[in-house]
Amino acid sequence: MASRLKKGAAAAAVAVALIGGWEGLRLSAYRDIVGVPTVCYGETRGVTLGDRHTKPQCDAMLLASIQRHEAGMRRCLKAPDAIPIKSYVAFVSLTYNIGVGAFCKSTTARRLNAGDVRGACESATWFNKAGGRRVPGLENRRAAEHELCLEGVREGR
Repeated sequence: MASRLKKGAAAAAVAVALIGGWEGLRLSAYRDIVGVPTVCYGETRGVTLGDRHTKPQCDAMLLASIQRHEAGMRRCLKAPDAIPIKSYVAFVSLTYNIGVGAFCKSTTARRLNAGDVRGACESATWFNKAGGRRVPGLENRRAAEHELCLEGVREGR
């Protein structure tokens, strides 16, 4: 399935900056807020404590992971190319953070599939918890994604 981020360098740059900025860069593996081994820009896939990476390795990992999450997100959406690009980037960021499975089962995905982009922007803000408790960093990230998402709705492209 096609990637909108591969086609648009500006959109890809926004996605990398948004996701990378919120995830932060840590070259050594650590346990995240819920205890999952994590490294680089929030990468959890195949990570074990003690792993170390260089910044170029982390940058490459981020790009590959964004592509994987975007592809997964697209698979559960009926018309992903109809979503305004800024909103689309916000949903890729959400998917990167919560995972493809959670995104595809979410009210956000259901609203997108019903053509309700604004409603999907609103429901995406609900993902502000980790380990069952509200996390200020996630609330701030969702607020930034929400702002970008609504910019897309207002611009309509």
